[in-house]
Amino acid sequence: MTASAVTIRYFAGAKAAVGTAEETARAGDLAELKAIVTERHGHELERILKSSTLLVNGLAARGDDAALSEGDTVEILPPFAGG
Repeated sequence: MTASAVTIRYFAGAKAAVGTAEETARAGDLAELKAIVTERHGHELERILKSSTLLVNGLAARGDDAALSEGDTVEILPPFAGG
């Protein structure tokens, strides 16, 4: 698996947990990306990731084995309160 440079955008609680709205990382798939950002930002983000929806280039990811390509954007959307 080849690691690709991707942009990660954080929203709501994920943004609060990491202290930034956006960063970059190199990963081959979503599982690797989750491990990288958890290592960077700790267990609070790991907890948030478990209930979050992840979008890759605007489309809902269908599993942690979803491959990432150079220049992809991954958005991390925790559950939002209200309705």
